[in-house]
Amino acid sequence: MSSSDQKPAAAPASGAAEPSPPGRPTTVSSQVLDMGAQMVQALKPVRQMKLHACSFALYAHDLRRQMEVHHFLSRLNQDVVQCAVYDSDKPSARLIGVEYIVSDTIFEGLPPEEQRLWHSHAYEVKAGLWTAVGVPEALQSSEMASLARTYGKFWCTWQVDRGDALPLGAPALMVSPQAAEPGRARGDLVRGRDERYGVDSSAGGLKAARVEMEEPEWINPNADYWRLHGKGFAVDVVPAEMKRHAPFP
Repeated sequence: MSSSDQKPAAAPASGAAEPSPPGRPTTVSSQVLDMGAQMVQALKPVRQMKLHACSFALYAHDLRRQMEVHHFLSRLNQDVVQCAVYDSDKPSARLIGVEYIVSDTIFEGLPPEEQRLWHSHAYEVKAGLWTAVGVPEALQSSEMASLARTYGKFWCTWQVDRGDALPLGAPALMVSPQAAEPGRARGDLVRGRDERYGVDSSAGGLKAARVEMEEPEWINPNADYWRLHGKGFAVDVVPAEMKRHAPFP
């Protein structure tokens, strides 16, 4: 199995525009348990999610496949952010992956083979594609300036864009939109997002507001690997001999 466009197995039919997972309706007993647990459990990791941001992501092995994505961010510190990524911000949203974001300082310390799996955020931010939903630009401007200097590694585990009603196959590496073809964000996707959330990412909107934003002095060429090499990355799942001993003492 691979993270390619080919379905690894037949996806259960949903009969809806958005595929729904197969299964029975949630029982009353399960709902009661959920409500009771919410009253007595701290859920500390989940409650560290403080910010909802919306942007777009492209598959590293096929830049024509693009999705609107919703990041729910929690900060480990000022240099490391972890994001649960959903396909929408609805109560029924599906958890489709995870993205890790690090500062340029941390990224520069990674080995080259690791850096190739990461993408830059400078263009995505300055083009007005990444935005904190509902937050006034004046309030999020300093955060955007900081984000423009970061790099992200995003694994998609549920390829809802191809109609998968369940997370099928191997995870797919994702990349951010760029100014170069074929990595530009699709106009219809951007317009749809902007209309839904009242965002103006046009040349007279967020782009204009961020035009004076200071850009990184340089973007490491190991990131956005496809731009220099014309090659993406796909994950293959292959049988392997099970190790009988732990690799570490």
